[in-house]
Amino acid sequence: MQREHLLKQLTENPDKIWDIVIIGGGATGLGIAVDAASRGYSTVLLEQSDFAKGTSSRSTKLVHGGVRYLAQGDISLVFEALHERGLLRQNAPHLVKNQAFIIPSYDWWVGPFYNIGMKVYDMMAGKLGLGPSEKISREETMKAIPNLDESHLNGGVIYHDGQFDDSRLAINLAQTAVENGAVMLNYMAVTGLIRDQDNFMAGVIATDEESGIQHVINSRVVINATGVFVDEIMQMDDPSAKRMVRPSQGIHLVLDKSFLQGDSAIMIPKTSDGRVLFAVPWHGKVVVGTTDTPLKPDDTSLEPRALEHEIEFVLTTAAQYLKKDPCREDVLSIFAGLRPLAAEESHTEKSDTGKNDGEQSTKEISRSHKLIVSLSGLITITGGKWTTYRKMAEDTVNKAWLIGGLPEKKCVTQNMPIHGYVKNTDFNSPAYFYGSDRAQIEDMVHQNKTLGKRLHPDYEYTRAHVVWAVRHEMARTVEDFLSRRVRMLLLDARVSMEMAPEVAQIMAQELGKDEVWIKLQTQFYLDLAKGYILS
Repeated sequence: MQREHLLKQLTENPDKIWDIVIIGGGATGLGIAVDAASRGYSTVLLEQSDFAKGTSSRSTKLVHGGVRYLAQGDISLVFEALHERGLLRQNAPHLVKNQAFIIPSYDWWVGPFYNIGMKVYDMMAGKLGLGPSEKISREETMKAIPNLDESHLNGGVIYHDGQFDDSRLAINLAQTAVENGAVMLNYMAVTGLIRDQDNFMAGVIATDEESGIQHVINSRVVINATGVFVDEIMQMDDPSAKRMVRPSQGIHLVLDKSFLQGDSAIMIPKTSDGRVLFAVPWHGKVVVGTTDTPLKPDDTSLEPRALEHEIEFVLTTAAQYLKKDPCREDVLSIFAGLRPLAAEESHTEKSDTGKNDGEQSTKEISRSHKLIVSLSGLITITGGKWTTYRKMAEDTVNKAWLIGGLPEKKCVTQNMPIHGYVKNTDFNSPAYFYGSDRAQIEDMVHQNKTLGKRLHPDYEYTRAHVVWAVRHEMARTVEDFLSRRVRMLLLDARVSMEMAPEVAQIMAQELGKDEVWIKLQTQFYLDLAKGYILS
């Protein structure tokens, strides 16, 4: 997957009319590209930054049905998500694993209440379930999570859900789409929409962020899959269009594994703000989150920042359940993501006080997806979550062939392996997420021993992983590599800063860049990474 080769496919025949152009390279857009290309439609995807730069690399790292949605009575979403969870584990076993979760019980009624609820959750998963839930004793709970706060602990409920690496799945989806004939381009910003003589959508105008060259791309269908930015594209199409997205921010703190001993995750079903809080093992660390903070549309950004009250909430809530209370100095990295919740601007909800106000509660807004077709034929997909990305894509492409007058072709992604597919993955290996590509990376090291040198003595990522990311995963910047090809920015921001100069040198050699580029890239990354560190 090389950007130069894909860009050439786009430019060598500028008059070509593509079947589908997708704007947005997050989970939704990538899923649509895989679905469309695998059905045989000529497909182009354009992403203004890097694949999964925004929301799609900043999740809680869970592939789940949504215990909270079950409690809210959103049964159809839970059914759909549990089904998709099973399909994703089946299609990407190198990325999705079975994770045990424990709900600790500190009140006598909590155990029976959640035990019944989780049995319903198991039943809804059917044949695609990951394992039965059960009530466990105080001793069994402490054995599973030795550093759980023992005071007043009665026992717990254990259940199973999926856990994954979000940006690695995004990269593998981009590779899968390319293997099926799609043109996938990062750093290609859509700046305009094209209409035909009947005022119907006929393509896009895009600017290559690397060269500054503008491209006109003709297509039969244009799909807006830009997450929290869908309103900007809809208003590019129709300035009077109502806003369809309510942005909500969620943050996560990353701690050393000593804060969560054992292999099980913790699920706290009811916090002071009414949300679920998770503490989940991930790549040898612990991810703790999340929050649900309503934002104004103007607050959306590719680099959202955690708010002080969110940080205090997560630290305080985690301290209530862990023997070792985490403090600011313990946080290895902090990251924030924005949820594109599907709710029109006229949508009103009651806040936790029971009153309607401007800062409406977002935790009650459904995570179901929504498809909108404008008068011009622009298709917009919004809402949803990582777990249901495949179903969102299927629904969107079904709408696309109808709107674009394309030949009807059935979806084939339900049982389609995703790039990197390999069974019996050892999830304890630091580089497990490369799946079937691991053998080729190891071959590179065998042929050139210098590529086996580690980027940092405490982590197993090597110079070979940088070269691989440039040659086969379209990494274009130091951030692309350290944040999304390997997850060092999220795992340990300070260590990632130590890696940055060497990563820049290796990437420059691969990309044909000079010393000025190396200095600029290194400094840009160091400035960026400071925002992931709690001062």
